[in-house]
Amino acid sequence: MHVPKPADLPRDIGEFIRDLRHNARISLRELADRAGVSNPYLSQIERGLRKPSAEVLSQIAGALRVSTPLMYLRAGLLNERDGQGVLAAIAADADLTIAQKQSLTQIYETFRRENARADADDQEVHP
Repeated sequence: MHVPKPADLPRDIGEFIRDLRHNARISLRELADRAGVSNPYLSQIERGLRKPSAEVLSQIAGALRVSTPLMYLRAGLLNERDGQGVLAAIAADADLTIAQKQSLTQIYETFRRENARADADDQEVHP
């Protein structure tokens, strides 16, 4: 599979998903059904009005039959140097089911959000 260079990629994840969908000749409704997300929500993602979670990106990647780490990279959840980060490792683990990968990804994101909030609270208390 040819992986495009970052300079060749669309500006945001919504455009990237829309381009992949158009190239696969899949309607918005069909992709929403395959990915298990609502049609309006997917439309908002494609138009850049909503930022999807890693779990939703994983579902969309599966529905489009593209690499989940590529989707994460494109969404800014991974950087190119960190291609083997936690999210990529979860996505690439062949011993895990899709549901297990989604659960682990969700737990990991929850921990990161909690830690970010705690760090922000510490910054307010100890400027």
